[in-house]
Amino acid sequence: MHRRPGRGEERTALMAPSHHPDDDRGCPRLVLTVPVTLFTLIGAAFCWTAPTIRPSGPWDEDAHRGIGLSCLLTVGAAGAVVALWSMPSVRQVVRWWIGPALVVTRAAVVRWSLVGQQGRPGAERR
Repeated sequence: MHRRPGRGEERTALMAPSHHPDDDRGCPRLVLTVPVTLFTLIGAAFCWTAPTIRPSGPWDEDAHRGIGLSCLLTVGAAGAVVALWSMPSVRQVVRWWIGPALVVTRAAVVRWSLVGQQGRPGAERR
């Protein structure tokens, strides 16, 4: 005996909740893009402060620490962007948004390495 699907069976098949991770309806994806945007802007702001801090010389420990802290916070903000971007639902909305975060991270790492070389004894110019 074969059963023909009745109206009730069709309804339950159509109204069954989908548990697929890529099946959100847009709102959660857009909500998660807000922190991605904010962390990218925070990272860019700290990346901008790193080259604007000018040490008076190799003895200026406070300026060197400030530059290092700005670079560290840039890398931390970019790490948060990468962590959020690794979620499939966020990646669908902001596919290319990881690019600016990686660019400011690279700039911060370069600045951080230059400060490390300037702070060493014997690195001063003649």
